[in-house]
Amino acid sequence: MRGLGLINMDEDLEEIKRRKLEQLQQQQYSAQAQSAQQEQARAEYESKKAAIMRQILTPEAKERLNTLKMTKPELVANVEAQLISLAQSGRLTTKIDDAKLKALLLQLQPKKHEMQIRRM
Repeated sequence: MRGLGLINMDEDLEEIKRRKLEQLQQQQYSAQAQSAQQEQARAEYESKKAAIMRQILTPEAKERLNTLKMTKPELVANVEAQLISLAQSGRLTTKIDDAKLKALLLQLQPKKHEMQIRRM
């Protein structure tokens, strides 16, 4: 009779293992689905942002921002956010050209402290 008890225990262990495996697979599937949703939302946001930037920037200004993005992505993200905010609030009446963008970039860049060394 002892053999029968071991068989039931083995079956119970197998059932627990099976349930745990199903649970882990479900969690993995759920995480993948959530990741896919986040990626889709990010892509949609980027697409909308690009469309707005095309509307408010001249090609030269857009090219300048793209070039600057390689070296100062935080600054460009800040500028883009501000420009989109201005456009959505209706405070931008004309397209931003390269000269206006340069002026805006100069205003937003942190001020550099110059150090002078004097020899005595």
